[in-house]
Amino acid sequence: MVKKGIMVSYGMGKFIAEFLTGAFGSIVFMFYETEVGLAGAYAALATVIYSVWNAVNDPIIGYVTNKTAPLAKKFGRRFVWIMGGLVLCSLAFILIFSVPTTWDTKKQPLPVFLWMVFTICLYDGLYSLWEVNYQSLYPDKFRTDRERTTTAAIGTGIGVLGIAGGFIIPPLFFSYGVRASYQVCAIVIAAISIVCTFALSFGVSETKQMIERFSDQHTKSTPPFFSQMRRALKNRNLLAFVILLFFYQSGCMLMTASINYVVKYVLGGKSTQATPIFAGMLVGTLLSILLWTRIAKKVKNNQRMLILSSFALALFALPLTFLPNTLSFIVGMTLWGLGFGGFWTFMSPAMADVIDSLVVDQKRRDDGVVLGIRAFFMRFSYASQAIVFFVVHKLTGFDDQVITQSAKWGIRLHMGLIPALFFLAGGLLFLRMNRLDSTQVGKNRLALSQLDI
Repeated sequence: MVKKGIMVSYGMGKFIAEFLTGAFGSIVFMFYETEVGLAGAYAALATVIYSVWNAVNDPIIGYVTNKTAPLAKKFGRRFVWIMGGLVLCSLAFILIFSVPTTWDTKKQPLPVFLWMVFTICLYDGLYSLWEVNYQSLYPDKFRTDRERTTTAAIGTGIGVLGIAGGFIIPPLFFSYGVRASYQVCAIVIAAISIVCTFALSFGVSETKQMIERFSDQHTKSTPPFFSQMRRALKNRNLLAFVILLFFYQSGCMLMTASINYVVKYVLGGKSTQATPIFAGMLVGTLLSILLWTRIAKKVKNNQRMLILSSFALALFALPLTFLPNTLSFIVGMTLWGLGFGGFWTFMSPAMADVIDSLVVDQKRRDDGVVLGIRAFFMRFSYASQAIVFFVVHKLTGFDDQVITQSAKWGIRLHMGLIPALFFLAGGLLFLRMNRLDSTQVGKNRLALSQLDI
């Protein structure tokens, strides 16, 4: 049994991932559209380019890093990529908010547009370098159901703190209308991420047995990249899982990116007013862990738990379209956190079950490619968020200088109704496509123990 301290350390990766993702999703688009003054069409196009790059680089990075790593004989296949990628992507986060103030965005938007594209793509490439390897480590390091469930539960609690930090901390360091404050905020975020990276190092260190398994596999020929991609995507359960993640991530990105719009333009508040709303989500998520764990003991199927939590996300997202004041948003996000906590608790164990089925089928462990495919689908959520914002803002006449009632309703739609539809669609498709049950999961784990992969 892996020690609890290692599980806690590994969970710090969840904190960092959600901390950076939350900060990125909640302020980058708004920073360029309303603070820098880049037209919404340019900001949306930059985000779509970023999303495509994001989707393409993940499987490639997964394939390349799955084959080898610097100092692999000493540290294993993942450790160096995780640690190096984390430090570099934290520093790259600062560049996103370092647009030269001498550039006139209204007269010459192209330099600002190119800066946005380059910096967010650089950040993402480095983020993918560590995150794909971090996720790939999970099914290899934690092999029993008990280890995976315990690690996932611990990671959920720590990851929720990361989500909360990514939403709560930034508004404390930036102010609406003060452009320079966003760079200060980015420096604080990067510093926190780097400090947490050292706490993560113990949890992602690879055991002697893991290093030996990689060395044994490394001596065998590696199938071509596209061959691995095709074989993986033929697996119905993997395809169902990554489609669900796309809809889930799209809905979450819409909601998190909408909250500052809601506070500033619908509620007419200051940036610090977003903090208690995000805190409500944190409380709901933490309270939900015990509830979902009890339900899981009766259902005994990680895949089915994802479906239940997807429907809960949809149910509690819908009312956010109509709430009148800050207090009601705090309550609404607390309730939505109940569904979010469920999805978060079972996402990693469900993913590990899917990967186990692939490993048994292919008789080799190519987790990096599989996690790259997972990221490929999830990363398109950034494009879907940007496209929804652009279309809704265009149709409702959004203008950050003069906010009409129509524009306010547009913000409400991409805060509540549209995310609810994403969550519902993902849950229904997953219900229809997924075929993994507890019996098959048990057979896969038995086969893995016999293969020793």
